[in-house]
Amino acid sequence: MKRIVSFILVVLVTAGVMLGTSPGLLKNIRLGLDLKGGYEILYEAEPLEQGQEVTKASLVQTAKSLESRANALGTSEPEVTTEGTNRIRLKLAGVTDEAEVRAKMKEPAVLTFRSKGENDKEGEYTKIELRGNEFVENGAKVTFNQLNEPMIDIQVKDKAKFSEITKRLIGQPLAIYLDDQLLSAPTVQQQLTDGSAQITGSYTREEANQLRDTINLGALPLKLTEKYSQSVGATLGKLSLDQTIKAGLIGSVIILVFMIGLYRIPGIIASFSLITHTWLVLAIFYMGEFVLTLPGIAAFILGIGMAVDANIITYERIKEEMRSGKSILSSVKAGGKSSFRTIIDSNITTIIAAAVMFFLGTGAVKGFALVLIFDIVTSIITNIFFSRFLLTLLVRANVLKKPKYFGVKESEIRAL
Repeated sequence: MKRIVSFILVVLVTAGVMLGTSPGLLKNIRLGLDLKGGYEILYEAEPLEQGQEVTKASLVQTAKSLESRANALGTSEPEVTTEGTNRIRLKLAGVTDEAEVRAKMKEPAVLTFRSKGENDKEGEYTKIELRGNEFVENGAKVTFNQLNEPMIDIQVKDKAKFSEITKRLIGQPLAIYLDDQLLSAPTVQQQLTDGSAQITGSYTREEANQLRDTINLGALPLKLTEKYSQSVGATLGKLSLDQTIKAGLIGSVIILVFMIGLYRIPGIIASFSLITHTWLVLAIFYMGEFVLTLPGIAAFILGIGMAVDANIITYERIKEEMRSGKSILSSVKAGGKSSFRTIIDSNITTIIAAAVMFFLGTGAVKGFALVLIFDIVTSIITNIFFSRFLLTLLVRANVLKKPKYFGVKESEIRAL
């Protein structure tokens, strides 16, 4: 009786959690450009001045600058990723004015050091004193003082100009801007004649590294050339999503009917485990703030297929043990044990293949691989351990006393 009560409680609590949270999960999962509609641009980055090179740091910082600009335009959750050594892919969902986006995005990131103008309000700095290309390339470095507090060392090309600026602004802020965003406003402490300075303040290491990278980016501004672009209408994205969901639901219903018809009570448990598996993957997407795309849905459905395969292997092994004349409890134990290694081996090899795709692939390939890995891990949790836990509870409670509950006929059982 305790096992029966435990089974009912586990099922009811799990079902209640899924029913209560599923509407919110489905509503708040982030959809990719191919499902929501929007605009995608692939840029190729190159230095503005000849003889310079595109570094990994400058490419990453340029990508961050693009993301800041996209946010300033009011777009919803822009996706900005670097590809290879000199490419940046930008995805903007819900874009209405493509011309404005294209004009704004491809401008080089502009770093300026500014002082207060005559009519500036409190916190405003409009008078440009130095531009990014007046700094030594990669000359900004993070150092630490005696109290282990981070500082940023910078170097300028024109020592005389820097000396005049620092002399004129002693005791006043010299604000640092990237585009029109204020990053920091350190105060000039003294005149600096050797072309170098230290920016100090209450920075964390992360903030100091960010400011260093930004200054180095400004010293090597990158020109962005549009290599590829496409517009995805919201109607097309919604149509793709609706058709994919419809196909997934039809396939899922057929699978559940097949499992219940072939394996009876264990098939019902397997169906419940598959539903739990689906909910768990959606929960991971929501909590991890991942973006769901069509390739991701394809990987999702592939993972469900592998989860079904795991249940079929387990139940077929159990049925084989029953046909050999063993008791139901012995058959469940032996069948579960013999199928476990086969299922784990197949899942691990798939995870390895997906991991290779993730590390070597780009864009949609990475997304497909990541979803597949999550899908397989949750499948192992739900369709191996959780499913067998529920089945064992019923078997040990003597609820499943006859082989026919497993889809095995009496005539198929051989005498020991």
